[in-house]
Amino acid sequence: MRIDKYLSSVNIVKRRTVAQDMIKEKVVSVNGAVAKGSKEVKPGDRIEIRYLKGTKTFEVLDIPKTKTIPKSQKDHYVKEL
Repeated sequence: MRIDKYLSSVNIVKRRTVAQDMIKEKVVSVNGAVAKGSKEVKPGDRIEIRYLKGTKTFEVLDIPKTKTIPKSQKDHYVKEL
């Protein structure tokens, strides 16, 4: 799954366009490398997002099969480190 779709599917960001803007501004990295919009994520990858007030790191646990998931199931797909 593409990084921008993944970020919005697992409710890390609210909309896919926000995820695309973050990628375009180079604040998202996957496994230590700055992510491009076409970057595919897989279980085990580490996603790092640099916000103004700090950095958040997430680990990909699973890839959702649907476009969106309920917020209650977020822990099955992503873990904040």
